[in-house]
Amino acid sequence: MRHALLLSTLLLPAFAQAQAPVDAADPVVAETPPTEIPLTEIRRYVAVYNAVKDAYVEPVDDQTLMKAALRGLLSDLDPHSAYLDKEEAEALLDDTEGAYVGIGVETERRPDDTLLVVAPIDGTPAQRAGLRAGDVIVAIDGEPLLSNPNPHTALRGKAGEPVTITLTRTGEPAPRDLVIVRETIRVSSVETRLLEPGFGYLRISTFQSDTGPQVRRQLAQLTGRGATPLRGLVLDLRSNPGGLLSAAVEAADALLEEGVIVSTRGRLEYSNASFHAKPGDLLDGAPVIVLVDAGTASAAEVLAGALRDHHRATIMGSRTYGKGSVQSVVPLDNGDSIKLTTARYYTPSGKSIQARGIRPDIVLRGEAARGMREQELAGHLRGENEEITGGPGEVIEGDAAIGRALDALKAGKATARARRRL
Repeated sequence: MRHALLLSTLLLPAFAQAQAPVDAADPVVAETPPTEIPLTEIRRYVAVYNAVKDAYVEPVDDQTLMKAALRGLLSDLDPHSAYLDKEEAEALLDDTEGAYVGIGVETERRPDDTLLVVAPIDGTPAQRAGLRAGDVIVAIDGEPLLSNPNPHTALRGKAGEPVTITLTRTGEPAPRDLVIVRETIRVSSVETRLLEPGFGYLRISTFQSDTGPQVRRQLAQLTGRGATPLRGLVLDLRSNPGGLLSAAVEAADALLEEGVIVSTRGRLEYSNASFHAKPGDLLDGAPVIVLVDAGTASAAEVLAGALRDHHRATIMGSRTYGKGSVQSVVPLDNGDSIKLTTARYYTPSGKSIQARGIRPDIVLRGEAARGMREQELAGHLRGENEEITGGPGEVIEGDAAIGRALDALKAGKATARARRRL
């Protein structure tokens, strides 16, 4: 099992001396002034703490109670800030490396501790068993997830062990059970092939530590397969829940000659940064159509937004998820960590992705799936000029969309200004 919607992580300044963060390539070391905490609020907290410890129906030890308090402190901020125990922090690191034991599904934890399926990962047991984006996992091995402090790790285990998940699905009146056998998941995040002479296909399923080099290597192989240079590329980011920002920046850099790829803005100085492309478009300007849907989130939205803002690609599909916030991981001295939202993403044109997502230039219809928009999450970080729109997100599956994108490339419709409903 994997955590969903991962972003590149920064090391918060006050903890620079602790263990390396998930994205250890970008540590930030600085001083932050101490914050004054109102004494009245501290007294109120102590009063509640003592009341729970003294009067709760069953005894609660200090460690359990304090961890619950810390989880609550973070969970009430926004859906992506969280307290991670040691196992969850290690799982976060495993996700970026692309190898772990589980069923192969990207999930988002909901306020009631159930798990929203953002996407089953290509070629994994979850996908083979029929798990779909938009499904909601409500129980694992018969145990309801309500109030489970660590629902993500419940899907992990030993390779070869079965796990029964109970899920609800849009349009179905009753929950259903799926039995899935855990296995070692080794995710190859990049896939390429020729669709026909002169037209290539590049699929990025998630952004891991090796995704950037894989994109460059496989694009080079793809351009060398045909007798003539590529006349167009379909870049498939459907149900890509994100991953490391650095990997998305590398992928964008492979297709851009210059300019800003993405910028971040937050309250602290180190949260304000911009990432730029270096000269060298591996496709020499060949047109690109990017396929997206409601499962396209986070770093995948960064890539799509950068290519469109630079008029390098046309976006086709349905409105993206709208995960435009940056999380920083703070390792603690006991092996646990906290994941804290510290900045927002902005596309090269200065537009925030948060809660708005990216609207396609060419619209394709998909299957409605609940919970597949950031703005549907309770307590989500408000987006700048956020638009409240009705209707659920739409997930687009299958090869028909690839065929539509190929047809559009061949018809010369790969321009960022095209907007049609197909």
